[in-house]
Amino acid sequence: MASTPNPATQQDSAEAREYNRKRRWLEIADAGIGFLLLVVLLVTGWTTHLRDLALKVAGDRYALALFIYVVLLAALAKLSGAALEYYGFRLEHQHNLSNQRFRSWVLDEFKGWVVGIVLGTIVAELVYGLIRTSPQLWWIYAWLAFMVLFVLFAQIAPVVLFPLFYRFIPLENEELKSRLVRLSEAAGTRVRGVYEWKLSEKSKKANAALTGLGNTRRIILSDTLLQNYSEDEIEAVLAHELGHHVHRHIFKSIALQAAITFVGFWSASQVLNYSVKNLNMFSDVHDFANLPLLALVSSILSLLLLPALNAYSRHNERQADQYCWKAVPSVNPFITAMNKLSEQNLSERNPSRIVEVLFHSHPPVTKRVAAAQVFALAHPSPKPV
Repeated sequence: MASTPNPATQQDSAEAREYNRKRRWLEIADAGIGFLLLVVLLVTGWTTHLRDLALKVAGDRYALALFIYVVLLAALAKLSGAALEYYGFRLEHQHNLSNQRFRSWVLDEFKGWVVGIVLGTIVAELVYGLIRTSPQLWWIYAWLAFMVLFVLFAQIAPVVLFPLFYRFIPLENEELKSRLVRLSEAAGTRVRGVYEWKLSEKSKKANAALTGLGNTRRIILSDTLLQNYSEDEIEAVLAHELGHHVHRHIFKSIALQAAITFVGFWSASQVLNYSVKNLNMFSDVHDFANLPLLALVSSILSLLLLPALNAYSRHNERQADQYCWKAVPSVNPFITAMNKLSEQNLSERNPSRIVEVLFHSHPPVTKRVAAAQVFALAHPSPKPV
């Protein structure tokens, strides 16, 4: 009689390995094209031509010219990456992970592009307005303003940004809703609602999240999760998300982001001053043709910090797992949910160490399941009377 494979040592399917390998190369190619575009804009001087075109259209209106420049830059970035984005769309369909129609995908891409322009314009107008009024200390003021915007967008995202791309309706299962609300209250957080996330309209993957801050704090559960997982499994998935709240990961992440952003704005200021004084690349620090240079500094810093940030994220995920195991009656629903999610989402169960370090913000499923099994042995569930 064949023995049942241990989920903690189960290997990835050939399809999962192929899918994730292609996704990684897609991410690398996308980042490479973005990096190359910024370099080309700076080296060839195309960024100054775009600036001149924007100023010609806007006349003496600096703010309008900057907006036009941001739109032109966003259009170039979108066009340069369009082929890879379409390949990503096709890849999800090839592996039966998406049911989104092409027209819907194009509309989402357009909406994402417009949102990017709006957010990019807000940041650009803020940064260059500060550079013009305070050339020496602009980076400190910009850092403070950026952190305020960061927290603001985290708060409004569930009610303003997410609904642009997905439908959300109040969860109709009152019993499950009450169960999850009680779990949230036990974790010390008050949610403003539990919503069903109509993910199946675009994807066959499953997910859940605790989103928003303050008045927008809410639980969202994908309909693909509600359809295919038991209430115990859903409770375990949410308990993990609540573990992030209990361990204050959101506030710790904001603090970490603040530190990184501080270094980023300081570095951008130094590079910008050097490019003006020593390289004569731009007429002045407030010449918005240097925007690709600021983006390049940000991209390089993000790339250098990626392994460390992934390691920190994996640490947080392990802490959230441990809270989950203590918060639910049994770890078995957590284990079955992790295995089902891995299979449904075609995630990697056993990535190589280098892949885990460079690409994974979560511990591999095999490690999470193995840790849960060890916890279960050390903390056996009480047997029913």
